[in-house]
Amino acid sequence: MSETTRRAVLAGAAGVTAASVLAACGDDKGGSDSTAGSGSGSSPGGPIAKKADIPVGGGKIVSDDGGTVITQPESGTYKAFTAICTHQQCVVTDVANNNINCKCHGSTFSAADGSATNPPATSPLQEKKLRFEGDDIYIAT
Repeated sequence: MSETTRRAVLAGAAGVTAASVLAACGDDKGGSDSTAGSGSGSSPGGPIAKKADIPVGGGKIVSDDGGTVITQPESGTYKAFTAICTHQQCVVTDVANNNINCKCHGSTFSAADGSATNPPATSPLQEKKLRFEGDDIYIAT
């Protein structure tokens, strides 16, 4: 293969790679369609849950925004935390009896404040701020 042909092939490959990377990055305003979450809040900036979906003493794990667990520790009080366990970064699995549970190693966290309540995790879940519009729950920005 001649030197000119090799250069042309390499330049073409570099162009395709650059175009692929740019297309993958996209822009966050473009309405990405996420299928990894709960079905609500799949567009950026949209609601991530409805109040009616969050039982008292329980909660819901939503992944549309990068991993959030929303709880209702007492009637009318809603809290949100990162859904990533502070022990070994597993995604928490459920919320019951005001405990956020991680099945990977048995850690639990308080649904009221995110504090670690059962080892091996010792650090709390990071709290997230919420905002509400009617029955819709959003992550506050």
